Amino acid sequence: MNPKGTSILLKGMQIYSEDMKIEHGYIKIKDQKIMEYGSLEKVDNEEQFDVIEVAATYKAVPGFIDVHIHGANGADAMDATEEALDIMAKALPKEGTTAFLATTMTQSSVAIEKALVNAGNYICDQQSPGKAEIIGIHLEGPFVNKKRAGAQPLNYIIDPNVEDFKRWNRLAKEKIKLVTLAPEQPGGLEMVKHLKENGIIASIGHSDATYNEVIEAIHAGVSHATHLFNQMRGLHHREPGVVGASFLHDELKAEIIVDGVHVRPEMVKLAYKQKGKKGLILITDAMRAKGLENGTYDLGGQEVTVKDGKAVLYEDTLAGSILKLGHAVKNVINFTGCSLEDAIEMASVNPAKQLNILDHKGSIAVGKDADIVILDENLNVAMTFCRGKCAFHSEGDTI
Repeated sequence: MNPKGTSILLKGMQIYSEDMKIEHGYIKIKDQKIMEYGSLEKVDNEEQFDVIEVAATYKAVPGFIDVHIHGANGADAMDATEEALDIMAKALPKEGTTAFLATTMTQSSVAIEKALVNAGNYICDQQSPGKAEIIGIHLEGPFVNKKRAGAQPLNYIIDPNVEDFKRWNRLAKEKIKLVTLAPEQPGGLEMVKHLKENGIIASIGHSDATYNEVIEAIHAGVSHATHLFNQMRGLHHREPGVVGASFLHDELKAEIIVDGVHVRPEMVKLAYKQKGKKGLILITDAMRAKGLENGTYDLGGQEVTVKDGKAVLYEDTLAGSILKLGHAVKNVINFTGCSLEDAIEMASVNPAKQLNILDHKGSIAVGKDADIVILDENLNVAMTFCRGKCAFHSEGDTI
């Protein structure tokens, strides 16, 4: 089932809209937008739409937004090809992701520039409904701290440099929306101020900053923390570090990888208790092996072994994840006891707010992009609409 028209009526399911939960509801989609929604008893003019009957136990939620993802299904943003980004855009709706930031990593300037040019061109010229939308670029590195490199190749790490960044953003057609950097490095605070002045999210990550250095960075404009707990100075009773600063300061929205591997379930629960539903953003940090079998894969020219749900470099250094964002939503509910509404806040609303796109994405509301995920009674993704066009539906479901 894949309606060809631009006018679709979803009817029968629960709706988790921007301001309420509706039992037995309907959503009208027209010209890529949410035209109308409400209680099923009020629906009219059905004959003007392609009608899709949905089980009453299913749930319509806003599409998930992944602000930190490198790859999926054998493709990676650093491949610097249109095909790679297209593979990702087609694969991600299977996990409920309807929009994402194509994420680069620390590499040579030449490799980064190729990836940025490719992503900028794709964002401007190659997007279409029915695929997850690339809403910008996340530049992860090379402006990080070698002490917290993780899977970022040491030989390509450099100090933050505003002139380098300006050139790269021009090559990317000004589509860099988020930058992960270590603000304690030489030139770090200057970079943070430049990003803040230009409406780009400055994120502290792969950082060995002390608590006081983080506070200085917040004052300069840092508003985001990259994969909380992972590759950052941890919490200590005499030095709160990056983790402690993230817990204590609401100015920082914190990404978190909720796969149970990068962060133990108990620590996810601790982070949720500290930051609440408004302070966390669910991400995958996934690499190209997501959606594929166990084996050996490439990440930034490095060999990564994928086995038993983990992607590792040498000596068990984690190298991204193979997490699906839909699974992260289920996991955060299981790990913390939060509600589905809270999980939606972390997977859809908060990333949209952070990227300043809540006016057209991030929730089910009239006039917004028809980025809608239908979850079954077990919260598995049954169907995904990307800007009003069906991008995925699971086989054998009751829709």
